[in-house]
Amino acid sequence: MIVVNQLFTGISFGSLLLLIALGLTLIFGQMNVINMAQGELFMFGAYTVYVLQLFMTSAGLSLFLALPVAFVVSGLIGLAMEVLLIRRLYERPLDTLLVTWGVALVLQQLARNIFGATNKQTSAPEWLTGAVTVGEFSFPASRLFILALALGSVVVLSLTFKFTPLGRRIRAVVQNRRLAATSGIPTSRVDRTTFFIGCGLAGIAGVALTLLGAIGPTMGQSYIVDAFLVVVVGGIGQLKGTVIMAFAIGMASALIEYQVGPSLAKVLVFIGIVIFLQWRPQGLFSQQTRSLA
Repeated sequence: MIVVNQLFTGISFGSLLLLIALGLTLIFGQMNVINMAQGELFMFGAYTVYVLQLFMTSAGLSLFLALPVAFVVSGLIGLAMEVLLIRRLYERPLDTLLVTWGVALVLQQLARNIFGATNKQTSAPEWLTGAVTVGEFSFPASRLFILALALGSVVVLSLTFKFTPLGRRIRAVVQNRRLAATSGIPTSRVDRTTFFIGCGLAGIAGVALTLLGAIGPTMGQSYIVDAFLVVVVGGIGQLKGTVIMAFAIGMASALIEYQVGPSLAKVLVFIGIVIFLQWRPQGLFSQQTRSLA
């Protein structure tokens, strides 16, 4: 029973990592941009719930309204980053790391100025405050909702990639940017759209986190490193690798943490990732292209 509870804790942690990593793998995979401000976009998604609840009495309605609103808010912040800064730094990933890290610090201070330095508490709908019982096991409804939200986001993103013109353009740019440009695909417009979607997904992740605890200006720092590990180990730009590794890292962290404690568990998981990358430096999956370079 304890093992099942720990596995479910790991799955719920993995689903939260997956929501954050989806946007990162989209941005990093297509644009080769290391967005260190993704955690702060995640934070603004959480604050969207807090702001809506200041004006709405229904926690359930505010939660569902916050999902599209947080997507747009975080997406617009990311779009502003792309237009003002990132577009000048393509093909320079280390520079994007430094610039977006600076943006992250600015966004943190902006959040402190607007909302204060102390953590804020949001209210969860009543139907998400209990537990779902299956046989001898009880699973928190809020964590089940986060899992469903993560899997739903993966399905929508997969269908978008496979069946829509935007998805085909994104895949074309990922596989060969120059050939896509010469074929008439507006790569700059595709980049802006991709950045908007990737950052918007971080906003949705922020909404999910409000169901688990208080929110604050530095909340994104607790998840951004783990999310980057998911993207790198799963394979750059590989959606299926991101899904697999998000849950694998989440479950491994939960099981090891139960045995040795949280601090040592992080160290052991990181050592395991380093060993894995020594064996497969390209990650679990690699991008298949026709390029000989």
